[in-house]
Amino acid sequence: MKDLGAMDAEARRAFGQRLNQLKDEVAAALDARKQELDSAALHTRLTKETLDVTLPIRPEAKGSLHPISQTIEELTAIFGIMGFEVAEGPDVEDDFHNFTALNFPPGHPAREMHDTFFLPPTEDGSRYLLRTHTSPVQIRTMMSKKPPIRVIIPGRTYRCDYDQTHTPMFHQMELLVIDKGITMAHLRGCLEEFVRTYFGVDDLTTRFRPSFFPFTEPSAEMDIGCSRKGGELKIGNYGDWLEILGCGMVHPNVLKACGLDPEEYQGFAAGLGVERIAMLKYGIPDLRTFFESDLRWLKHYGFSALDVPTVTGGLEPMKFTLSWLKDHLDTEASSPTSPPS
Repeated sequence: MKDLGAMDAEARRAFGQRLNQLKDEVAAALDARKQELDSAALHTRLTKETLDVTLPIRPEAKGSLHPISQTIEELTAIFGIMGFEVAEGPDVEDDFHNFTALNFPPGHPAREMHDTFFLPPTEDGSRYLLRTHTSPVQIRTMMSKKPPIRVIIPGRTYRCDYDQTHTPMFHQMELLVIDKGITMAHLRGCLEEFVRTYFGVDDLTTRFRPSFFPFTEPSAEMDIGCSRKGGELKIGNYGDWLEILGCGMVHPNVLKACGLDPEEYQGFAAGLGVERIAMLKYGIPDLRTFFESDLRWLKHYGFSALDVPTVTGGLEPMKFTLSWLKDHLDTEASSPTSPPS
């Protein structure tokens, strides 16, 4: 390269081109060699740094199922026995599915009942929102499926509220039945069977009080028997009452919005808060703790992976673990008098 300055223009041009070609060849050879050395170094590292995946985990690393997941599984098990299917829908909804089709016309005062998270307007002026209830899935189900319909709808919902009994995001579960000849008697029988099975009280008393929901007519709130003596809440026939869920017959306007003839089809719907019934059953005092990601809380209120709820096997957590089951089977196998199981 130093000799280029002493050459004339023509010789410098030809010699410079040869030098540049040589530089490119040397650079390519260096890059190729560098890749070989890097690959060899990585191979050596991977060979030395091995991980024995057959080693058992440490006991303190054992995970737990969240009470919300467990409660939804319990609800699914109960209504699954009754012949219900699980339906799901999007968390981000439009105004039609979240309000209008559910008999919330524009300007209706019932819209003010919800503290809604609205998204920025689109180019055409329409606004999407985080669904304020799981009821939009009822609309989507009725518009996509012909009766008879029997579904439960678990999922997240969103409202702008935060205190001991409210959070901006929470879980609801609704049930919807659409068929010919459905009456309030079907609604009451279904819900009474549900609360008695869920709380494990066979003769749990219930009552239905008139209420108002835009999407049901008549509407009611369901109470169950309880006791509040001594500042402790107990579920059972103790003379006091506790509101547990809202329900009613599907409003004819909702059926019409979904393309169903209210003269031919009737139905009932009900909705409840998953966190609320989990708090009642498992003695959890504060709703906000469900979402604080406190491992100590989850270890206390969480469930083992074996706590699979079934109506036949029981909704309460199973009382054994894998180690208990292994020891139990080993004991049976070593006993000459024990029958095969």
